[in-house]
Amino acid sequence: MAGATMAAPAAADTLAEVPPRGPGAPLSATSERSGYVHLGRIPESTPGRRPVDPGEAINSKTPLGQLVGTITPADLHYERSHAGVPDIDPALHRLLVHGMATRERVFTMDDIRAMPTTSRIAFLECTGNGWENWKTAPPDVTVQNTHGLVSTSEWTGVPLAYVLDLVGADPAATWMLAEGGDGAAVARSIPLTDEIIAEGMLAHGQNGEPLRPAHGFPLRLFLPGLEGNLNIKWLRRLKFGDRPFMTRWETARYTQLQADGSARQFQLRQEVNSVITAPSGMMQIRPGFNRVTGLAWSGHGRITRVEVSTDGARTWRDAAIAGPALPKAQARFQADWVWDGTPARLVSRATDEKGNLQPDRARFIAQTGTNALFHYNAQQTWAVDAEGRVRNVLA
Repeated sequence: MAGATMAAPAAADTLAEVPPRGPGAPLSATSERSGYVHLGRIPESTPGRRPVDPGEAINSKTPLGQLVGTITPADLHYERSHAGVPDIDPALHRLLVHGMATRERVFTMDDIRAMPTTSRIAFLECTGNGWENWKTAPPDVTVQNTHGLVSTSEWTGVPLAYVLDLVGADPAATWMLAEGGDGAAVARSIPLTDEIIAEGMLAHGQNGEPLRPAHGFPLRLFLPGLEGNLNIKWLRRLKFGDRPFMTRWETARYTQLQADGSARQFQLRQEVNSVITAPSGMMQIRPGFNRVTGLAWSGHGRITRVEVSTDGARTWRDAAIAGPALPKAQARFQADWVWDGTPARLVSRATDEKGNLQPDRARFIAQTGTNALFHYNAQQTWAVDAEGRVRNVLA
């Protein structure tokens, strides 16, 4: 894919016009991207307001349509903050662990880094991902606009279970309060389920380097498969208790109205989801062979199947999953498609190892309604017109 045009044949029968070889640039402290590659996030304030001044933005979206594989470079990992990014000196940072525990402790970052570590590849997704298509479908948006609040990294940190054992957490403690060191004092109640205790970590590394400030440096909570807001950045306090702590983030903020008029609270897990990243919104394709590719992920576990449709979900065929599909990590899928030049509608749907099938929009809206804002995981439709222009539409 060159720019936003796909399936463009390239002359490759001669090396006559290839630039001559010669001395290159000297080595440097960091390896920069090629000057021919232009990648960047998109700052956004509320749905439909873009681009905005970074000072007004509440998030910044990953360029999914321009990435390959499944791992997101750390500088392109989506960003979401409620009071900006604090500048924290790790030598001064502290983590208080207290509440229902026999040994309340305050840890320095040296203490944290001296503890046993684990690493895993997993996705992180903002609960607001997909909010572009709740009620209407703006046509002139890219997959970065619609789905750019999800990214995958290799996370490194201390197992949560190790910290619980270290402080002697009371077995009767069934909830944990996690609090960040940002100006908004984001704090969430987290149930201490067997799954969360086994998989959670206090992360201080991302993709082989220390966390970047926007992603929680020097320490964040990482809970694979759970909504982004639970993965508290700039982590400075863990408190154990026997009931939810009912912070404003889980009463006024991350509780949402359902179609039947009830309000759903503690909707913590990210559901099975997928999106075609190419061809996708604002791209241009040509008749003939096109490679359909995209990403699928689920907070329930491993992606086991992805299907694609080129006729608006009337018929489906299996896509190939490229490389190993890891639990709670994005999987890259791809399928060959020969476009005959007539209007088409591209859709994908994913299934995870627990048998959860990504819903179509009609089923999703019937259950959730249009007054909510979070956890949108309906199938995404891209319309291709006779000129090869790809646009966002509702199914």
